[in-house]
Amino acid sequence: MRVVLGCGNFGGIGSAPAFFGKGETREQAFALMDAGWKLGLRTFDTADAYGGGRSEIWIGDWIQETGHQPQITTKTFNPMEAGADQGLARNRVLRQAESSLERLGIDRIDLYLAHDPDPRTPVAETLSAFEELVENRLIEAWGVSNVGVADLREWLEVGRPALVQNSYSLLDRGDEEELIPFCAEHGIPYQAFSPLAGGWLTGKYRRGEAPPTGSRMTMRPEPYAHLEDERVYAGLDELVRMAADRGVSTAGLALAWALGGTSSAAVGPRRPEHLEPVYEALLLELSPADRKKVGSLFT
Repeated sequence: MRVVLGCGNFGGIGSAPAFFGKGETREQAFALMDAGWKLGLRTFDTADAYGGGRSEIWIGDWIQETGHQPQITTKTFNPMEAGADQGLARNRVLRQAESSLERLGIDRIDLYLAHDPDPRTPVAETLSAFEELVENRLIEAWGVSNVGVADLREWLEVGRPALVQNSYSLLDRGDEEELIPFCAEHGIPYQAFSPLAGGWLTGKYRRGEAPPTGSRMTMRPEPYAHLEDERVYAGLDELVRMAADRGVSTAGLALAWALGGTSSAAVGPRRPEHLEPVYEALLLELSPADRKKVGSLFT
């Protein structure tokens, strides 16, 4: 399965301490994991700081209650609470991995990611922590997130990440020119997160209308505020028409487009019904010409 269940909204809105305790409730998180598992999603993506640890705890609770064993990707860098330490220093990485294992209630993390680059810590120091975790069978593999080509080149001088996970969507294509080809050249899988641009590619945001209550644009709009532009709204109008012509939702078409240029994608639904576009995307085959046409909507 090329689609991963993103659990960043479990008990918070990503890693932002101001939203710890918000986002999806434990009951809602369980419903999403149930729906994702039923759909065939077998990898869950989280981070130690998502919801201040709630995301990992609830995934662990769900595993214990259901007996299911998803592959787990988790990450470290951000503080677990306001004012706490952050970064990729060796001792912190080792400590955070142990705490993630405890919250998740598992013996080994399948994929452990550096959530962000840490300019204060040499990558060789972080790598030494990753290697120790692999040697001690606490993690299966390691990777990196939110990196550019220069960051990845630096990592490749000391080791080889198993995955690069970056933001990529019709509305965020900065990696297309250099990073995605660089990953392909070096045989490193590239996974897109936020392939629906925080909900912008689902059709929930419309020109002249207030954002829906509880949406990203009402809770944490800063990463997406630049999208409130007529060029974007015009592209969204055309995306709606193109999706209708294919009998799918705008989210399904946008996700199919993202999957066409990546190894996999992590989706972060807010409700079980938000997983329906995954069915559409996996069944929708876009030819190179179709993908180019869809990709031209926002350029």
